[in-house]
Amino acid sequence: MERKTFNPLEWLDKPGQQVKVTEQSKYNTSTQLEEVERIIQGIEASHIDVTSAYSDWVNIGFAFADEFGETGRNLFHRVSQYHPEYSTQECDKQFDNCMKARGQGVSLKTFFYHAKEAGIPLTTPKQERQAYSPASRSENHSKNLNTQAEIKKEPEQMPTFSDSLFPELPEFLQKVIQIATSNEERDILLLGSLVAISACLPKVSGIYDGKRVYSNLFLFITAQASAGKGRLVHCRQLVNPVHKEFREQAKLHKQHYELELAEYNANKGKVEGIEKPEKPPEKMLFIPANNSSTGAYQLLGDSDGKGLIFETEGDTLAHAFKSDYGNYSDGFRKAFHHETISYYRRTDREYVDIESPCLSTVLSGTPKQVAALIPNAENGLFSRFIFYYMNVRPVWKNVFASQTANGLDDYFDALGNEFFSLYSSLKAGQDVQFFLTADQQDQFNQFFGQIQEKYMSIQGIDYMATIRRLGLIAYRFCMIFSALRIMETGETSSKMICEERDFQASLAMVKVLVKHSSKVFAELPEDIQKPTRLNRKEKFLNKLPKHFNRQKYLEVAAALSIPHKTAEGYITDFCKSGLIHRESQDNYINTSIEDTQDSEDAKEN
Repeated sequence: MERKTFNPLEWLDKPGQQVKVTEQSKYNTSTQLEEVERIIQGIEASHIDVTSAYSDWVNIGFAFADEFGETGRNLFHRVSQYHPEYSTQECDKQFDNCMKARGQGVSLKTFFYHAKEAGIPLTTPKQERQAYSPASRSENHSKNLNTQAEIKKEPEQMPTFSDSLFPELPEFLQKVIQIATSNEERDILLLGSLVAISACLPKVSGIYDGKRVYSNLFLFITAQASAGKGRLVHCRQLVNPVHKEFREQAKLHKQHYELELAEYNANKGKVEGIEKPEKPPEKMLFIPANNSSTGAYQLLGDSDGKGLIFETEGDTLAHAFKSDYGNYSDGFRKAFHHETISYYRRTDREYVDIESPCLSTVLSGTPKQVAALIPNAENGLFSRFIFYYMNVRPVWKNVFASQTANGLDDYFDALGNEFFSLYSSLKAGQDVQFFLTADQQDQFNQFFGQIQEKYMSIQGIDYMATIRRLGLIAYRFCMIFSALRIMETGETSSKMICEERDFQASLAMVKVLVKHSSKVFAELPEDIQKPTRLNRKEKFLNKLPKHFNRQKYLEVAAALSIPHKTAEGYITDFCKSGLIHRESQDNYINTSIEDTQDSEDAKEN
């Protein structure tokens, strides 16, 4: 079996750590064990610790397990013994983990590199004389320069979905991806269509971890500019007929409302007990990301708690979250798990609950736009998203490759009409509950248990939420695949059982997506710790009540000997960072204080 190329960024435990590239000697299989033994003898003779960094220790274990199997255990102990916290039990436990994750691409070059860095010679005296001859030194220097130049030119290539995955997909999805001209284009069309469709499967649900869940997914396609992620926009056309139906309903309701309002105005003061008609809901599938928090929640509520945010520029949502009036990040995160979203409508003085919201999201953008939306690795948004990091192909694309008769817009419009038939059937039918078989449930738990163990040792505790939510994402993939099979069979029932091919396709996708998420995770900026000692600005924030106006915050500032101009600057900064929400003119909410019923009552009074 061909060995995978070692990718340090996938294994190092510190995101952003610079990768050192070294030119190592090549060893054939018969001499590798001898060379490792010779190097370890040098380590033992000098009592040198080559495992001071945790990531180095883990990678050496992977290298030994992959190359020597159980024979490598003793070698791993001998290398590890000079670390001040060496424990036989912990060393055995780590090697057991390495044995379970064999075949991950960490080669012996990793061990040779760390040994060389520690001062252990890698060559015999004869080889050293040969290596340091003027001719060979010049040749090696030239090779090193060429290697470094190649590394600078070629960015890290992320894996794409296997070719064997696509023939097993539902026929509708095969039609979606058949117009793709590259592996990356094929992948984003598949993911984009799944997430768009996830917003439009009414009455389909399943039980996951004891809770009822629906098919909704969040997706972020990230790549450098002009990498080809623009093809994603066609996935919107697949569900555009659903949006049009919502708008037609809203139009009819509005016409009916206007007739009732005209009748009310004509009879107002003349007919006793006549009531003013209520404004109809603004139903729509596509919810604009550039929205106020109240506006976004109201549109979601008007559409029975169902919606799709589809933005080809990810910073549109990021800017909304950072604005004074548009920070609906909290409700956005709640929607992923269908948790109730509560908000207050000032116009009607009405407190509204959106129960079991079903929101899906498709975003695309550059890596910098990811960081703008998700400022650090601890942000709860990260683990809720499917990430796909597109490879950049520096070659001219054949712009005449598409063979559709009337262009891609007509092609995807036709697919949208085809999907609308399934949507209408599900909407008019009975509730459908999705199930995995008992064997699939066992496979599912074993699969994600292994992935969690592997990535916990690589990325640490902060990555655990991503792995666990990938489990829910895989379950939702299975649900969507199973629902699309109805288009082939025409059969619907109250119990929908996952086919084995759809289950295996979902797991195959997760194997790739977990690596894409790991790359994006490693490139997020590290969270800067705040100072523990409260400064004047923090004291000012902590003294502000839950609800206040300008007069009140100036009183607080005066009590802390803070000039009025400085206090105004503080308030502006707090609003930008989301610590304070400007509800209306001269009406502020201190969001750093926990909501209580008393504060709500005080607000009403």
